Amino acid sequence: MLTRASRVLTMAAFTLLMSAGAESRGGIISFSGYTWAIRSSGRGGPGPNYWEPNNVSVDTNGYLHLRLTQRDGKWYCAELHTQERLGFGRYEFWLTGPVDKLDKNVVLGLFNYPTSDVGPDGTHEIDIEFAHWGNQSAPIGNYTVWPATNSVRRASKTFPFTLAGDSSKHSFTWTATNVLFESQERGSDRNRQLASWVFQPTSPAACISQKPMPFHINLWCFNGASPSDGKEVELIVHAFKFTPQ
Repeated sequence: MLTRASRVLTMAAFTLLMSAGAESRGGIISFSGYTWAIRSSGRGGPGPNYWEPNNVSVDTNGYLHLRLTQRDGKWYCAELHTQERLGFGRYEFWLTGPVDKLDKNVVLGLFNYPTSDVGPDGTHEIDIEFAHWGNQSAPIGNYTVWPATNSVRRASKTFPFTLAGDSSKHSFTWTATNVLFESQERGSDRNRQLASWVFQPTSPAACISQKPMPFHINLWCFNGASPSDGKEVELIVHAFKFTPQ
């Protein structure tokens, strides 16, 4: 029979184990017709940063929410990725939030990322990112295509833009020979073009990935630095659409 002290000790140990599990566990959610894995908590790149599974959620309308939060002097980021690998096709994202006004240390990324069997970090990715990379005067918009081999340099285009509201649509169309990027502001009656770029190298097999990969979305702090304005961030992805080609 357990004494009162033993019961208290047992409950304390159980609580500690449950807390440890909660701190390390990610999760699975459904969004826009795909199953997504939420990144587990802990500290790691990019950044490095602290990651919090509870900073990812889907509301009753089916919209994806990403949050950057502060707790006990630390900033916690959000990331998730599709369980399915996606290949050539058109990737579209509908966003709500002032992505044109993000703090200089805050990054929103929409990108595919290689698993270890596809290639190492710094290869294969196709990125749309909103970030000043720590320099407030740097353009907020970033398109990047990472090569299929680390012996080739990445290609990128940066662009400034200003939203009249807080709704925007962004996309890239990935083929074996080129990648087309587009960004638009969504209005009540029409869309306004913000930027576009076609990357069409002479050696596409070396410069553009030819392999399917999971698709990632993340919200994080550049170099692990806290937002310079000290404000938490919440952005909404209304929908994600993939059309294979």
